[in-house]
Amino acid sequence: MQITRINDIAIHYRMIGAVAEKPVLVFINSLGTDFRIWSDVAARLSDEFSIVLYDKRGHGLSDIGQVPYSIEDHATDLAGLLDRLAVKRAIICGLSVGGLIAQSLYQRRPDLVRALVLADTAHKIGTAEMWDARIAAIEAHGIEAIADSVLERWFTPAFRRPENVAFAGYRNMLIRQPVPGYVATCSAIRDADYTEAASGIAVPVLCVVGDQDGSTPPDLVRSTAGLIPGARFEVIRDAGHIPCVEQPEALTATLSRFFTSLSPGDRPDA
Repeated sequence: MQITRINDIAIHYRMIGAVAEKPVLVFINSLGTDFRIWSDVAARLSDEFSIVLYDKRGHGLSDIGQVPYSIEDHATDLAGLLDRLAVKRAIICGLSVGGLIAQSLYQRRPDLVRALVLADTAHKIGTAEMWDARIAAIEAHGIEAIADSVLERWFTPAFRRPENVAFAGYRNMLIRQPVPGYVATCSAIRDADYTEAASGIAVPVLCVVGDQDGSTPPDLVRSTAGLIPGARFEVIRDAGHIPCVEQPEALTATLSRFFTSLSPGDRPDA
């Protein structure tokens, strides 16, 4: 187990490979999950990349820390972790709130970012009213009270079928996240808006989304790509909000095409 202290927070992470040996690919997990959601994709890319996986504050085995949070707090944690690991320029792949963190990281520390993959995310996610209602429900009744409605947006009906034992595992992952960390991250998402900042992104960007994503639907992700100069947009078939779980092979193929398309100065092997 790899744990380090960043900004007075114990951060649980996993480094696959050595920074000096391969280009670095960083994965940021979504709200209510830990870095295990990336396991199948990371395994497929570990021959080509050194990979950084981590649990953001308030999730998985990382500390909760002082609440509430901002997206900038999450981005500062990630910057500190990458500095600790001596990562200079990496491809940053963020899913959902992870995509907001990736956008914030680019704003604060562009020196750390070679390219961005914004997966099932947007320049702004949801409304204040929606997030306030979710926070109130969780504070009153816990995460399990809203779990089924969240999972309907995360996964396709085919994945949610009762005989799929993997679905039970991801439900457990969601409901076992620390309530203070989950709520604090909800408030961070509520308050984040990168609409204006999107036009200033000057690294290669891939925006990708599951065709049945109920949290950040394809039209929303497409609109985000439209705000970013030169951004590519791709759809993963037969996937909801977490295609790295439902369709890891298809997502990996999409990522690999994007990496191959990068110009020599931006390619991960440059």
